[in-house]
Amino acid sequence: MPTVQEPPPVQAPVRGPRGPAPITWKVLVLCAYASFGGILFGYDSGYINGVLGMKQFKKDFGHSGWVNNPEAHDGYLYESWQKSVITSILSAGTLTGALVAGYFADKLGRRGTIVLGCAIYIVGVVLQVIAQAVNLLIVGRAIAGVGVGFVSATVVMYVSEISPQKIRGRLVGAYQMAITMGFLLSACVNYGTKDYHNTGAYRIPIAVQFLWALLLGCGLLLMPESPRWYVMKEKPLSARKSLAKFRDQHPNSECVERELQELRTSWTNESQQEKNGSGWTDCFHGSNLRRTFIGTAIQMMQQLTGINFIFYFGTTFFETIGIGDPFRISFILAAVNTVTTPIAFWTIGKFGRRPLLIWGALGMCVCEFIIAIVGVVSGRGSTAAHDVLITFVCIYIAFFASTWGPTGWAVSGEIFPLSIRAKGIALSTASNWLWNFIIAFVTPYIVDTDKGDLGVKVFFIWGSTCALSLLFAYFCVYETKGLSLEQIDEMFMNTTARKSSSWRPDGHPSENGDVEMAESQVVSVSYAQHASQLASALQNIKEEEAVIDKETQSGSSGSSESSKST
Repeated sequence: MPTVQEPPPVQAPVRGPRGPAPITWKVLVLCAYASFGGILFGYDSGYINGVLGMKQFKKDFGHSGWVNNPEAHDGYLYESWQKSVITSILSAGTLTGALVAGYFADKLGRRGTIVLGCAIYIVGVVLQVIAQAVNLLIVGRAIAGVGVGFVSATVVMYVSEISPQKIRGRLVGAYQMAITMGFLLSACVNYGTKDYHNTGAYRIPIAVQFLWALLLGCGLLLMPESPRWYVMKEKPLSARKSLAKFRDQHPNSECVERELQELRTSWTNESQQEKNGSGWTDCFHGSNLRRTFIGTAIQMMQQLTGINFIFYFGTTFFETIGIGDPFRISFILAAVNTVTTPIAFWTIGKFGRRPLLIWGALGMCVCEFIIAIVGVVSGRGSTAAHDVLITFVCIYIAFFASTWGPTGWAVSGEIFPLSIRAKGIALSTASNWLWNFIIAFVTPYIVDTDKGDLGVKVFFIWGSTCALSLLFAYFCVYETKGLSLEQIDEMFMNTTARKSSSWRPDGHPSENGDVEMAESQVVSVSYAQHASQLASALQNIKEEEAVIDKETQSGSSGSSESSKST
């Protein structure tokens, strides 16, 4: 592919900031708004948890007459296949949408693909609202899932490409914050309608989904396309304008010019190397294979922590083991999830990705084994045991929300080179939804009393998978803190995961260390350079003054001798 040639600037260059562009409120709002797409994911995944526990929904879509079954509260119960399919079909749709989204993200652009996903999502919501039978409800959730797949795969890519390097991890992590807000909002709506004695009990929570899709889709139409996508499509002028808007700088400022040149150089180098093609098979060649493994595995491990067991089946599970008012408990858990997620905004930039994943997995592992042991020892009906269970479920959720939740998305959004970024992130997101589907489909069969009847013992499984997640994070995950997307490409070529925390990009300060320290080093170097230049200038001035004084004295002496001779 030919090198992208930048057209001559229309105006003279504008100096602007000497270093990276300052992070303004406009920059934060633009980047954070794109993360709003996580609400679709969280709300659609979360509302079904409460709806499945509503008497009116059980009456309309379940079965009656099984009053002797301990799970048949209010005389209604679902068959295991109904719970399994109604819950998991969303994940099957998102898996499909995430894979297809990679193609559209390269063809239509990141922004256009997200808007298309919102439109598909709305179609699915309409079908769910009007559904009067399980089959149409399932079709509606499947179509809505395709839309969520489009959005979930592309939003992470879009945010990682438009965010300033220094806060990229935090802004990509904001996507997880939006997911938790979606869960919390669904819990609030469910709690408000659960006692309705008509179809509004479950149709209102379903219909609220319209709002999130409209807000995201309409808002994205007003935002610029990713500058990296414009560079890939050989549209340098559009890339310059887009980057200037996302950095809140003049298009010809030095910081915009510097970052744009870095993007163009990176894309040119990738385009000229045959091994860095842009097809699906190129995701499995060379260092790209390692990145694809990390991206897909980290999303798999995120699901295998068991977090969505709580948010998909928490209401019915707590009801089964005898905990009173499961809707209130689900609301509390969603609130804990939302409140603790922002912790990662600070820790992900302060400590990096690897420490959060390692310590987060350890914390979740301990909590889940405690939950399982207490549940098995105490049996059903112990109030004290229930209090302990709920407490450690809250702590477990706090560990997930502040570590694996946002960090998993941040890592999978950062590690792929531009040539395969759309497809690599699509594969990673598809992995998330594949395991999401597997867990949602299988769980009712291993937990329900008329099937596997594991009950609280299922937390032994989640605790074991968290132990595996810890090992994966230690041996496989690279530390990307403080690096640009282009520098991350260089790191994958030159070091291993366990040594990545101490890796330094050639010609750059220690950005893998503390970001603020690196910045202070840059400032110190800049001051030293200016001081040296100033000292040199003063020395030149002194030398010039000495020459002038000498010439003046010589001139004065000549005039005096002339006067004497006269």
